[in-house]
Amino acid sequence: MQPRDERILEHIVDYCEDIQDALNLIDSSYDRFVADKQSQYSIAFSIMQIGELVGKLSEELRISTKQEIDWPAVKGMRNIIVHDYGEVRLSVVWNVATLDVPILKTFCEERLG
Repeated sequence: MQPRDERILEHIVDYCEDIQDALNLIDSSYDRFVADKQSQYSIAFSIMQIGELVGKLSEELRISTKQEIDWPAVKGMRNIIVHDYGEVRLSVVWNVATLDVPILKTFCEERLG
């Protein structure tokens, strides 16, 4: 793996951990998430940053791991948050944070060893 990809994966892990920290603050409660703008903003920002970082990964890494991670979908979520935030459904952000982010974090940690 290229050193640049390693650094990017480390940053992605950091944002995944930020998302988990935000979820912990609301006891991983969807109702509290919906009621708490700060949690929404924090989690959406971290998802947005992950999407931005994905765009900087080498094509070689993205192609060789596309069966494990749907990189275009990760980048696409970033685009939805950035360009259509007023239209983003909180349930989608919640599902990304609680279902997809842990999978991405595990993937990155495994690659980093």
